[in-house]
Amino acid sequence: MASLVFRATSPSSASCLFSRGSLTHPSCISQRTVAPNAVKCERMEPVNGKPCVPVLNDNILPNLLQSKRLEKATNTNSGNTRLKIFSGTANSALSQTQGRESIAAKLVANLITEAGADRVLACDLHSGQSMGYFDIPVDHVYCQPVILDYLASKKICSNDLVVVSPDVGGVARARSFAKKLSDAPLAIVDKRRQGHNVAEVMNLIGDVKGKVAVMVDDMIDTAGTIAKGAAFLHEEGAREVYACCTHAVFSPPAVERLSSGLFQEVIITNTVPVTEKNYFPQLTVLSVASLLGETIWRVHDDCSVSSIFQ
Repeated sequence: MASLVFRATSPSSASCLFSRGSLTHPSCISQRTVAPNAVKCERMEPVNGKPCVPVLNDNILPNLLQSKRLEKATNTNSGNTRLKIFSGTANSALSQTQGRESIAAKLVANLITEAGADRVLACDLHSGQSMGYFDIPVDHVYCQPVILDYLASKKICSNDLVVVSPDVGGVARARSFAKKLSDAPLAIVDKRRQGHNVAEVMNLIGDVKGKVAVMVDDMIDTAGTIAKGAAFLHEEGAREVYACCTHAVFSPPAVERLSSGLFQEVIITNTVPVTEKNYFPQLTVLSVASLLGETIWRVHDDCSVSSIFQ
């Protein structure tokens, strides 16, 4: 039985990634405004006894409404697991830095559980510790294999490659990426923030002279960190610079920074829908359809999910 993948309003973008092939069946929930600041969600087809996969990403309230609607419509005695594909990429409020500071991730975890989820499937969480906020099982999917396969197809000489972490916090991610990319050497851009979304490059740990530098991060928001890092890599003698990330948030002025000529190519996945106005010549968008579809099947068949990434 094919899983039903739901997204409020429209079955386009990330929610129907899975529609290619027979992994899952695309569907949608009708979302309409019934009064100022009031939203109503209605399912468009029967879901009784079927495994449902609501997609969460940008608008939390409609997503929770559609999840609750599916919970009411599905026969809870069927033994089918409902999942959430969580593509959120907020990097704030994941931990307390001051007394009595709220933790938004914990609040969202409680909301998702209360809305009827009994399992969560998450893509490249900014902070892995966020899984601990859930009281239900969480499957963490890494989108690295999709980007690695694409880079391998470019046939860049392994002796010319160096993987670069744009900040110290991303070293573990970059090290894992480098190990799988022909065991490439690692470099780190050391920078210190002067304010929110403002980064200042300080120095470089490692050697990039004459190399093809592949910068790896989980998300690109305003692109301040990765753009300044790329400029610094060019100053240090890097021949070409590639930017790779899973979640392309692209808050202004990200597109201007990324298309300024600093990057040979900007490689992202489609976990976050990219609007037409945010496309530029150097941008490459890779689909995570097969990866997430395979993960969903493994969850429903009680098979190992972690073995996909080994």
